Amino acid sequence: MRLLLVEDEKDLCAIIKQGLEEEGYIVEIAHDGEEGLYMAGNFPVDAIILDIMLPFMDGLTILSTIRKKGITTPVLLLTARDAIVDKIAGLDTGADDYLTKPFAFTELLARIRSLLRRKGTVKEAVIVIGDLEINTASHEVKRGEQAINLSAKEYALLEYLAYNKNKVVSRTDIVEHIYHEETDMDSNVVDVYINYLRNKIDKDCHTKLIQTIRGAGYMLKG
Repeated sequence: MRLLLVEDEKDLCAIIKQGLEEEGYIVEIAHDGEEGLYMAGNFPVDAIILDIMLPFMDGLTILSTIRKKGITTPVLLLTARDAIVDKIAGLDTGADDYLTKPFAFTELLARIRSLLRRKGTVKEAVIVIGDLEINTASHEVKRGEQAINLSAKEYALLEYLAYNKNKVVSRTDIVEHIYHEETDMDSNVVDVYINYLRNKIDKDCHTKLIQTIRGAGYMLKG
């Protein structure tokens, strides 16, 4: 899952980014309102975490602008304001949820998961494909009774394939959804991580779940 975090407090931004990446999310960053508006309008993400108080352009203006453009990406407002009037203004402008600083990181994670489920980005809390089980809340993965330890990047790739089970996803689709913008689209990074996953998911199993569709991409079949 790919997130856009628009936050001008750089220390806080770095902490949130690191925590989200450790949970398997890909996080793009904007530190001011103008940059945030540009990225929200031009880069595909699954959800936006948006501070209200920003340099150059406030979060409510960004939110209003993208909604008028027909961009329906789920938005979680993040702000130090806690007045009811501010919450109402945010929700009326088109926010999907609202979290007041300071907050527990575990609550932020729960809000993001809830946001994605409500919008249909995350359809199931536990995805089952054959004897493979993926818990999208805890990021625990099992094949049969065997627990599988995955890195954050490996998990992100597996989760993306699982949400698109029995569908072909191209290398370009994978790069756009789970890697940062600076990733070289011509590199073999996707093939490398597919191989990592195969060694952990399919090795020594009679049924191979990860399929290569020649000339098209990959599919998690089950």
